[in-house]
Formats: sequence, structure tokens, C-alpha cells
Amino acid sequence: MAGSEQAMPESAVLAVREWEARGRRLAIDDRWAWVLDVPALDDRGLDPLLVLHGFPSCSFDWRHVLDALRAQRRVVAVDFLGFGLSAKPDVRYSMRLQADVVEAVARDLGLTSVALLTHDMGDTVGGELLARSLEGTLPFAVTRRVLTNGSIYIDMAQLTTGQQLLLSLDDAPTDLVQADGFKAGLAGTFSSNSDISPDELDAQWLLAERNDGHRLLPRTIRYIEDRRAEERRFTGAIETHPSPLAVVWGADDPIAVVAMTDELSRARADTHVTILDGVGHYPMIEAPDRFAAAVTAALSPATPN
Repeated sequence: MAGSEQAMPESAVLAVREWEARGRRLAIDDRWAWVLDVPALDDRGLDPLLVLHGFPSCSFDWRHVLDALRAQRRVVAVDFLGFGLSAKPDVRYSMRLQADVVEAVARDLGLTSVALLTHDMGDTVGGELLARSLEGTLPFAVTRRVLTNGSIYIDMAQLTTGQQLLLSLDDAPTDLVQADGFKAGLAGTFSSNSDISPDELDAQWLLAERNDGHRLLPRTIRYIEDRRAEERRFTGAIETHPSPLAVVWGADDPIAVVAMTDELSRARADTHVTILDGVGHYPMIEAPDRFAAAVTAALSPATPN
């Protein structure tokens, strides 16, 4: 083991290595994105499920629910540029750039129609994809979608002290964020009812600091600025896209507060809402069984619009 791995429990290191081995790098121009593409365990001919992660983590978030999600559907996940196992180039990490990455992945994998599951920052990237769909420029169809714990109404968000600090910095790489602070900040988004293994936080740090990604956090958090500047584009598309919409939300989220689901329901009356009590910002980590069951039910073709 090398670098930060030497200071981490072997169990966390192995978890990251095993996850990495399940995916591959996809070249996109002079960069790469790490992509996971797993077949359905019992293929029912349903649209593949495209899952988009949040800030400051990566697709590793989904590993606890992956088998449940792929029970009847192929599942595709991607680490956005600047996150996890993907490249961390010297660029501005805009939501439009990340949506371009998703489009490149879809082209490479031949995806023509997908169900969409998004979390946190992934909700915003998903909003950009939906906006493109409404404009007729998205090269694949979105047929169903599930939204979870993201600040889709940014003025309602309760940003943490750490997030506000990162937003106050310039774009220069910084050594301000180190393992203990990163893990404490992440743990602070979980519900006090959640029992999160230290290995989870250790593994999340190993992925965040891969290729010095932790030094770019003041730049990758600029997605919040994009969200403020173009909220009507992103959230407007979330509200109006014709595909059936479901929400699965951790009730104890200290950032993307549960009242956002009420706001969305007022804007989109047919939204199917499931609130997970005793769960915070990362329901797929904190309550994987309940989360997977709610998502699977929401994506079922039998679920009413």
C-alpha cells in the first residue's frame, strides 16, 4: 500500500480496490471517467438504470444497494470528473461539463433509453440532462426517475460551515482539507440515528483524495454557484419533464431539508414521495435496505404516475 492507504485500515483499502476493479476507465477527449456497468441479475427487459452521485463523494455511495437495484435492470454508474476514480483535470467543473460526461458514457454504452436515479449534485446534473431532453438535444430518453436528497431549491439549503468555507476560497488547489476534517464533515450529514462504520468514512476519504481530488474541493463545489445561477433551468426541468417522478428522501438531512419535497410536490402534484425517517443526507448508505426497496418500488412500471 502507498500514500494515504498506509494510514487506513486494510478493510477500507480493499473495499476501494474491489470497487475499482468492477469498473473501467472510459476515455473522453484527453480525460477519463470511471464507469461501472453491471447487468441485471434477472433481466426483465426494463430500461437500464443510470445513477448519478453527489458532492463530495462518488459512485462508491451506491455499492450497498447495487445488487438490489440490479435485480431486474442493468445499472450504469459514473464518477463525475473531479470525483472518485475519474480524472481530476485543471478545468472548471460545471454542471454542463458533467452532463457532457454522462452523454459520452451513454454513447459509449449504447444507451438509448434510461431510468434515472440521482443524489445531491447528481440531481443538478440530472436537471441539466432533463433540460436537454426538453430541448430535444439529449441523445437518449429518460423514461422514469427517482430524486434523492439534493438541494434542488438552493435558497432552502442549510449549507454547512465547511461548504461555506470551501465556497469562500479561490480555485487554487489547497491542502486545507485533510482526512479527519473530511470524514467529520461527511459524518455530520448523516442522521444521529445512523450507525456508520469507520471503514465507510475511511474509504470515502481514499476516493476523495485519489489523484489529489481533495485539493480541488474549492473548485468542485462550484456546482452550488451553477445551481444558483441556473436554478430555473435545472429545477424547472425536474418539475416539468414528462417522465414519472418519484422522490426518496432522508428526513433528517441537515442540508437538503425535507421541506424541499413539499415544495417539489406543490410544483409537481403527481410526484410520488417516500420519506425515510431516521435517515440523513445519504440514505443509500445509512438505510440501504429501506432505500433500495423504495427506489425499486418507485421505478416499477406498475407504480402509478
